[in-house]
Amino acid sequence: MVVKPDWLRVKAPQWERVGNVKEVLRDLGLNTVCEEASCPNIGECFNQGTATFLIMGPACTRACPYCDIDFEKKPQSLDPMEPINLGEAVRRMNLKHVVVTSVNRDDLPDGGASQFVRCIEEIRKLMPQTTIELLIPDLCANWEALETILSARPHVLNHNTETVPRLYRRVRPQGDYQRSLELLRRAREIAPWVYTKSGIMVGMSETDEEVREVMRDLRVVDCDIITIGQYLQPSAKHLTLHEFVTPEQFEAWRIAGEEMGFLQVVSSPLTRSSYHAEQVQALMKLYPKEM
Repeated sequence: MVVKPDWLRVKAPQWERVGNVKEVLRDLGLNTVCEEASCPNIGECFNQGTATFLIMGPACTRACPYCDIDFEKKPQSLDPMEPINLGEAVRRMNLKHVVVTSVNRDDLPDGGASQFVRCIEEIRKLMPQTTIELLIPDLCANWEALETILSARPHVLNHNTETVPRLYRRVRPQGDYQRSLELLRRAREIAPWVYTKSGIMVGMSETDEEVREVMRDLRVVDCDIITIGQYLQPSAKHLTLHEFVTPEQFEAWRIAGEEMGFLQVVSSPLTRSSYHAEQVQALMKLYPKEM
């Protein structure tokens, strides 16, 4: 058994604030990846009044062994009220930056692209100044669906590569490393104004050089932002944790990423793809792109 080190201790949340956010989510019938994927930062983010919304779920059509989202339930038909309720939640929580992600919906012809678009439209109706970040699946290489999503003009388009190529068959058996890179390449080509972003987990036996190779691949497709965080095994039935990576190694990757030309590198044990995502607003002021 690998013992959790001190640097992975998370501060206890202020439950009054957490309760307020949960009340909004339950009242509007919304899911968050914070809860469904057992994110270790749930207390901090809920305390700050933020959450990463999980649409079209909570059931997922893929069975990634590292993920705590339920893949045994049968996916339901899309809820036409979900985008409206999401916009209302953003208004009630007064979010300046919102992250919207989804489960994989390989059962849908467009992978759920139209639902992403409706969510953006409803958020903008009530909160036109809020910056919007989407964390999308690979859409089974349906590039028309990608164009549909980008036509709604999100500010940030995130798609996680998740791990290094050597570990894909074990970590992400229904995914494809080159397909993920192609999605990010096409996003840059279709929408040069969007900030592209990707993230990987570490601690699953990847080497330092393999991580750096992924970083270089992401720069080849002109990815702007990268997040690197520690994989934490949700339960005994999930993918086995190989090691806890030291903060010093995360810092080395941060420095390497900046030298490679990423506009932003967020690399630490508790980093997740949407952790402190609102910091992109400062990035947008430093490196503006024409919308």
